[in-house]
Amino acid sequence: MLFMLQQYKTQGGVEIECTQQSLDYAQGIGNLLEHLDTQRGALFASSFEYPGRYTCWDIGFYNPPLALVCRKNLVQIDALNQRGCVLLAFIIPLLAKEGSLELVTQNDSSVQIKIKTSEQVFREEERSHQPSVFTVIRLLLAFFKMENESYLGLYGSFGFDLIFQFEDLQKHKERELSQRDMVLYFPDEIFVVNHQKEEAFVRRYEFQFQNLSTRSLAREGVSVPYEALQKPEKNCDHLPGEYAKIVNIAKSRFACGDLFEVVPSQTFYTHYTELPSALFKQMRQLNPSPYGFFINLGEEEYLVGASPEMYVRVQGKRVETCPISGTIKRGADAIEDAQNIQALLDSKKEESELTMCTDVDRNDKSRICEAGSVRVIGRRQIEMYSRLIHTVDHVEGVLRQDFDAVDAFLTHMWVVTVTGAPKIWALNFIEEHEKSPRKWYAGAVGWFGFDGNLNTGLVLRTVRIEKGIAEIRVGATLLYDSVPEAEEQETRLKASAFLDILQKKGIGSQVKPSLPLTGKGKRVLLIDHQDSFVHTLANYIRQTGAEVSTIRFDKALHYLQEQNYDLVVLSPGPGKPSDFHVSETITAVVSQGIPLFGVCLGLQGIVEHFGGVLDVLDYPMHGKTSIVKVTHATRLFSGLGENFKAGRYHSLYARLKTMPEELNVTAVSDDGIVMAVSHQRLPIHAVQFHPETILSLVNQAGIKIITNLMGMI
Repeated sequence: MLFMLQQYKTQGGVEIECTQQSLDYAQGIGNLLEHLDTQRGALFASSFEYPGRYTCWDIGFYNPPLALVCRKNLVQIDALNQRGCVLLAFIIPLLAKEGSLELVTQNDSSVQIKIKTSEQVFREEERSHQPSVFTVIRLLLAFFKMENESYLGLYGSFGFDLIFQFEDLQKHKERELSQRDMVLYFPDEIFVVNHQKEEAFVRRYEFQFQNLSTRSLAREGVSVPYEALQKPEKNCDHLPGEYAKIVNIAKSRFACGDLFEVVPSQTFYTHYTELPSALFKQMRQLNPSPYGFFINLGEEEYLVGASPEMYVRVQGKRVETCPISGTIKRGADAIEDAQNIQALLDSKKEESELTMCTDVDRNDKSRICEAGSVRVIGRRQIEMYSRLIHTVDHVEGVLRQDFDAVDAFLTHMWVVTVTGAPKIWALNFIEEHEKSPRKWYAGAVGWFGFDGNLNTGLVLRTVRIEKGIAEIRVGATLLYDSVPEAEEQETRLKASAFLDILQKKGIGSQVKPSLPLTGKGKRVLLIDHQDSFVHTLANYIRQTGAEVSTIRFDKALHYLQEQNYDLVVLSPGPGKPSDFHVSETITAVVSQGIPLFGVCLGLQGIVEHFGGVLDVLDYPMHGKTSIVKVTHATRLFSGLGENFKAGRYHSLYARLKTMPEELNVTAVSDDGIVMAVSHQRLPIHAVQFHPETILSLVNQAGIKIITNLMGMI
């Protein structure tokens, strides 16, 4: 075990001693997870890498000595153990001196603070300095400020209703008396995993101020087991079609100019009996994200999330955000992903969504950043998650002299991607039309560091668990162009990834349905006409269970004489069929009664052999996709429907008008070129397109054709 000792003195005069002990990297945060099922604390985990934006790490703790809880304009700081009582004694005199705060109650283990109402009128640029619950946070950050300590700070969750600390909005819904708007922890033992360096360690802190010290006091806390005693009364707070009606209401507001965009949400419920840590493990495995988190908030409430979106990050004077807007589902494979990405980038609606979000985000920064420093450093960049693909902008600015991380946090509340624009009118629309207060949804999680930095993610793709009831809240960005039914479906798609986990649908190994081994026990001779795709074609044939021998064209006759084969395949290739004596090869194959299959040049050679004529395309089709239309039913295209997409690499083609009578044209392209032929009497088939190209991967067309082929011989 490697030990390291560090000593600090904070701006407020607190002396801190930190020991760092190395841990087993393979174990990581495994032990911490188990503690969080029953003890207060939090884990923040980044499982998503993006150059210049995100790296992979874990940071967490349990049994923190202090908890800071906000309800409306009241802040309560509780000591959770004897070490917390010592820390509380450090800070009560500090709080008592602040004129904008009133200490309502206090004892050795708790203090309740009320924020006094200020009559002062603040300029918009300075309104983040008005008295609020964040005044308490500012005092603590200043008192414990240390420039060289990267981990100590205030960690937790920031609820949506904190917006009322910054904006004067009217409430349309009753709030539960028990609702907490903020829960922050002050940890004194922090577990860290750096996945880039493959190292893990724990940092333990001791504090001394005047005559008080935490040294020799135990790190302990109350343990409350998770019990799933309650079940939800409904599975969604909206009936089918209700969300679409809200979209229509929003569209009427867009039409008259009240709003540009808005993000209403709906909530889904289910019963969850497993431990919250099990949910976190599954979410992390199935939905890796830059802002994964698992927080035991106390009072039998947990937050488990896999958020894709940064809220605000501050490092030194640099402030940055990464607005996400523009969404499309993941494809079945990489090819469909690429098609969906192209559709997303081509969508003017999705582009407008992100543009509005980023313009408002730039405005949020301009309030507190140096003139000219606010820049878009990434535009409509693609981020891919388990079920969704997003377009993302990356925006940065430099904080002005009198502003800090707290100002950055406040001025971005809450970002357009979860509210709308103009922001205040969008917030009013949300408060008026949503079914219930958002609580933690669309707020933030993360931490204020005592080094002045801030790292927070939005509370999206998050499950809130309380006494067995799991709730998932999701929204969609609405514009005038929105289709109500499509927007409602988008919210359900977003929720589905987590509902599937909670309800144990599709959990475990995701095994693709395998195609039948139609080639098992069959020997295939693949004749190579100096083609660059021949081994991929051989790979496809082997996937059917067949044994494949690939032979250059000039050795083909020798092998046909020496060996027995169930099928001969004529590969693609450059040039003309005569360059490879393809007709000679066909004669030998037919004379032995062996089934024959040709691809591209192979089709051209078969057509020529039986008397057809080849010609040259006006425009070469090299690496191009076409729609192939089946014109004659054949087992070769079984399961592909009347049309399918396939890739082409050819300049020569078989003339349709001079096609030999004994060859049936079984498929043509959308531009009328022969794409497949079959002999009327002999077991001979050929395709002009390439089954083995990635352009033929859509709906597994290429491998299905090869599977069908092997089943025909």
